[in-house]
Amino acid sequence: MPSVLLAVIIGFSVSQIAVVCTTVFLHRALSHKALSLSPGVRLAFRIVTWLTTGIRPRQWVAVHRKHHAFTDVEGDPHSPLLLGFWKVQLGNVLLYRKAARDREIVRRYARDLPPDRLDRTLFDHAFLGLGIGVGILCLAFGWQVGLMAAGFHVVIYLSVNSSVNAVGHYYGKKVYENSARNNQWLAWLTAGEGLHNNHHAAPTSARLALGPGEIDPGWWIISLLVRTGQAKVRLSEVRLARPREAGEDAEPAMAAVGAGVEEEPSSPTR
Repeated sequence: MPSVLLAVIIGFSVSQIAVVCTTVFLHRALSHKALSLSPGVRLAFRIVTWLTTGIRPRQWVAVHRKHHAFTDVEGDPHSPLLLGFWKVQLGNVLLYRKAARDREIVRRYARDLPPDRLDRTLFDHAFLGLGIGVGILCLAFGWQVGLMAAGFHVVIYLSVNSSVNAVGHYYGKKVYENSARNNQWLAWLTAGEGLHNNHHAAPTSARLALGPGEIDPGWWIISLLVRTGQAKVRLSEVRLARPREAGEDAEPAMAAVGAGVEEEPSSPTR
């Protein structure tokens, strides 16, 4: 029993590291260019993301940008309003893989992230990264605890990320006029991603907590990076996105993001 408890603690800790990589690196920095990272920190995030998730950043970015271009309308890769709550909550990883393997989606929505030599050598080989990650756990804690911890990590990470797409578009508080929802309890588990209504209202904001009583743990990491000179936040003020009219295609705006259009970095403010 102590070994199982230790494995749960380790698995949860690794999943939280992966969650931070997802929200700070894949989501806020790469997908929305809400912040820029120093070369060293960017490389560190690439390595840890590879070891803990095996995700290819350009694929994750492409799928997420398409989600913003077609939020909860035909074309959304993982809308619970279209596909049903449980199909997204339980099958989000399959929906993600289907979209990520579509070369046209990746080409269209992540053209600012072409594969480089490190991608071709290391980061595009998902199972190699995951295998090394599991090996590190086994060397550090023994093969039994290491394998159990890896299993718990997979379940926890996939579950909380599914919840961002499922719960975050089905249950919770609506502060702004969009189809996403805020859940502070989910924000605690996902380093801020549970404040999903806020994010869809201001997708270029590096901070997801926009109102009183809202807490975004991911912002703590970003603030630390900014104070140490390892990151810069793009916008000093929160800019609310214009609500999309019925039938309007948001793809042109997301294409601009994908092309790398961004404004001059600035210091973070509330």
